[in-house]
Amino acid sequence: MTPARAGLTALLLTLLLDQASKLWLYFGTDLVLTQPWRLAPFADFVVVWNRGVSYGLLQQEGDLGRWLLVAVSLAAALGLGIWMIRAGTRLLAVALGLIVGGALGNAIDRAAYGAVFDFVHLHAFGWSWYVFNVADAAIVAGVVGLVLDSLRGAGREARDGAGDAAPRP
Repeated sequence: MTPARAGLTALLLTLLLDQASKLWLYFGTDLVLTQPWRLAPFADFVVVWNRGVSYGLLQQEGDLGRWLLVAVSLAAALGLGIWMIRAGTRLLAVALGLIVGGALGNAIDRAAYGAVFDFVHLHAFGWSWYVFNVADAAIVAGVVGLVLDSLRGAGREARDGAGDAAPRP
């Protein structure tokens, strides 16, 4: 499978899983009325509408902020999508596909509902992580993939001597 095809597959799977999970939980269950749903001693399903970006930053109450965040998400997805198509490795392309799929999934929520539907809450020993969704998890996994790809590239350069200065006489 070419890197571009692998990235596109990751993008489409992320977008499909994200939107399917949100639609099913919100419209196909009674989660809204019966939350929280305990999945494990450290995980619950809850309903949180995030009008901001990651970690609830930049909360937007008005339509201008909402549509600006949609526009920024779409612009980022376009730029990263072009990078994904041009990626030279499958790891890089898949990482970018995860990020683009996640960005598009959250942009769809924001455009359709005015906020992003988050539903996974992790917690343990008095510690509570922010509430997130499949798109958010894919974006984080994609960023980890970008870091791994850059480290792999740096390792290759060091082995090949590409980082050396001019040859010595």
